[in-house]
This record gives sequence, structure tokens and C-alpha cells, in this order.
Amino acid sequence: MNMKYYLYIDEEKQKREELVNKIRTILYKEKIKRNYLDIVFLCIGTDRATGDCFGPLVGSNLKDILEKYNIYNINIYGTLEKNISYTNINETIKLINKTHKNPYIIVIDAALSKKENIGKIFIKEDKTILGKGLNKNRIEIGNISIKGVVGKDYKIPNYNFNILQNVSLSKVLKLANIVSDGIIEAIRYY
Repeated sequence: MNMKYYLYIDEEKQKREELVNKIRTILYKEKIKRNYLDIVFLCIGTDRATGDCFGPLVGSNLKDILEKYNIYNINIYGTLEKNISYTNINETIKLINKTHKNPYIIVIDAALSKKENIGKIFIKEDKTILGKGLNKNRIEIGNISIKGVVGKDYKIPNYNFNILQNVSLSKVLKLANIVSDGIIEAIRYY
């Protein structure tokens, strides 16, 4: 059964600790169950829309921290310099499957949701569906998804696109820092 975790805690420290515990638990359980060899973080989004840069911000943060501490057994795809978006996701999926044997893919992406969910982090033990919020062909990928809710979903693709363009960068940075710090803490002893 796939589990969905909702992280509703508003206090940053509690949110980070809960995120760390969920990621650590899921990774450990899945590694034992399926013997995944490579961990891949697929950080989706573009730096051309403030709300959609959540994934690339997390990817850049992770890459910098992992390099700083010489941790090379974790793979990062999608940074501010090399965006992974709907336009190049299929090529990236092929590259990941070619490069990594039995990869465990954790997808990190921005999300739109109900107004009361803005600023919250969602973890789901299941594939992520790309293209949903902007009414594009849906692509399913990953073993876990971590989503940062950056704005309200109005269920109207053009309006949602406008929302992603106009999200406060400080809110996106705050969410990205919580997620990247939480991931680093979770995988530090992995």
C-alpha cells in the first residue's frame, strides 16, 4: 500500500525533523525491501518561473552540500544551472535508467494545491505525475515524491501558469531550504 504523508507542521524545526524521519524511514525500508543500488534525486522545475524553481533550488542546495562533504553515492538531476522540466524529462529518465542500475528515484517538485496547503510539504510513497497542473500529457515517474506547495491550484491551466510566475521567491527559498536540509540530515548516515 502506498502511503501519503502530509506535513502540516508550521514550525520550521518540527517540519524539518518530521521530514528527516519520514525520508530516513522510507529509504531504509525500501532499500531493504527492493535492494536499490543508487539513490537519485530528480529535482524538477525551471528557474524561469519563480514558483517552479522549487525543485532546481533543492537540487542545487543538495549538490553543493554533497560536494562539500564529499558524498558521491547520491545522484542529483535538476539544478538551477541544469533544469529538468516537462520538455526534457523523457531524455532525463532514459539517462537515469542507462546510468544507474536499479535506481531509487525521489522526485522533488513544486505543487499547487488548496489555499490552506500553501507552504506545506507533502511526501508520497508513489510515483509523481508531471504535467497535471498545467493540463499537459501526464508522465509518471519516481518511487517517492516530495512536493512543496507554492501556490493555490485554480484548476485552470493558464491561470495556474500565471500563479507559478508570480510566487514570492522568499517563500520558495524557505521551502527549498527546509527540504534540502531535511534530506541532507536524513541521508547523512545512510
